[in-house]
Amino acid sequence: MNTFLPRVKKPRNPMMKMVYAMDRRMTGKVTAPISVFAARMPLAFGNFYGKVSRLDKKLTLPHSTAVIIREHVATINMCMFCMDAARWFALKESAENRARFDALPDYRASPLFTEAEKAALDYASELTRNQTVSPATFARLQKSFNEREFCEIVWLVASEHIYNLTNRGLGIGSEGLCELGPERTKKSLRSPA
Repeated sequence: MNTFLPRVKKPRNPMMKMVYAMDRRMTGKVTAPISVFAARMPLAFGNFYGKVSRLDKKLTLPHSTAVIIREHVATINMCMFCMDAARWFALKESAENRARFDALPDYRASPLFTEAEKAALDYASELTRNQTVSPATFARLQKSFNEREFCEIVWLVASEHIYNLTNRGLGIGSEGLCELGPERTKKSLRSPA
């Protein structure tokens, strides 16, 4: 995979060397977001990215809902790295996540998603594609979620955009952590709002 900037093979900063080692231990390689973006930025940027993940642990939404919202936004934005990494992490958590990830392009018709999850995914779709949400979409969300959870859903969509746009802007694609499959990405491209 060719990124717009070459990977930094050997970082000078001792903290970044530790980040490389941790990434290599976790994924078997130093991934492009680390070696292309984080290696060139002040450490505070990497800390921010790490904080996003830690903040997700403070959400009251079920983890399974948060994961599918992030994956859905990444799919709409066609961030192949994020799609790949999210699927990889989800499958490490449980092999049962595969069916839900595979059904995500057709979530509206799938019995694997609750009505609340479908409302959240519709909200995330509309916000991602239009950068706004209709009152009807919001009203549907209100039937299943409280005010804190609304804000958490917005957080998931907005923070996923940071990841997606960073990777897309630097030409960072899939790292091959997981098989995405051409059928899945084709469906994602033609999925209407």
